Amino acid sequence: MPLAIFDLDNTLLDGDSDYLWGVFLAERGIVEADHYERENERFYREYKDGRLDIHEFLRFSLSPLARHSPGELAAWRAEFLATKIEPIVLPRAVALVERHRAAGDALLIITATNRFVTAPIAARFGIPHLIATEPEERDGCYTGEVEGVPSFREGKVLRLEQWLDAHGQSLEGSSFYSDSHNDLPLLERVERPVAVDPDETLRRLALARGWPVLSLRG
Repeated sequence: MPLAIFDLDNTLLDGDSDYLWGVFLAERGIVEADHYERENERFYREYKDGRLDIHEFLRFSLSPLARHSPGELAAWRAEFLATKIEPIVLPRAVALVERHRAAGDALLIITATNRFVTAPIAARFGIPHLIATEPEERDGCYTGEVEGVPSFREGKVLRLEQWLDAHGQSLEGSSFYSDSHNDLPLLERVERPVAVDPDETLRRLALARGWPVLSLRG
């Protein structure tokens, strides 16, 4: 069964769910707004520039999960999904996923954003398989630490290889859709890499290598 792999942020979504979760927390006063917004912007710039220290970012982004109860977090996430995520779900992205579903492909999202944020978004697309950065839990609460390897850059390749082994899958006939040059390690591994509304670095590389370039925004 061919595998259709999708990046999430700025690929299936017209925005970045990790960044928007930070915006939501600041707007709600759950975190100290000025400092959190400033750091959130800094990390987002570093990500786009290819300079992100993923472990520094994760210490920042996962710390609010450790300071609040599961009930509070679940209520906030529901509001976040309705107010920040639903408006940026791209109709053409939904149609793309549905074309792969109709073709009988196995559907997988792979994202550096943590599972707490992304699991319900994957469910919104009806995509059954998700590889995301895993927040550590103990006794039903988040610790603020990461469990295992973050699914970022080369980490996406490693996490995907582990998933393939566990599910008896291969990359034969596989496609991967992404907007970011940070995903080059995985784009270079699949049979059909597709640049989706790509950043300038990825656009240049895709054109030079003859990869398809697709827009889901119109």
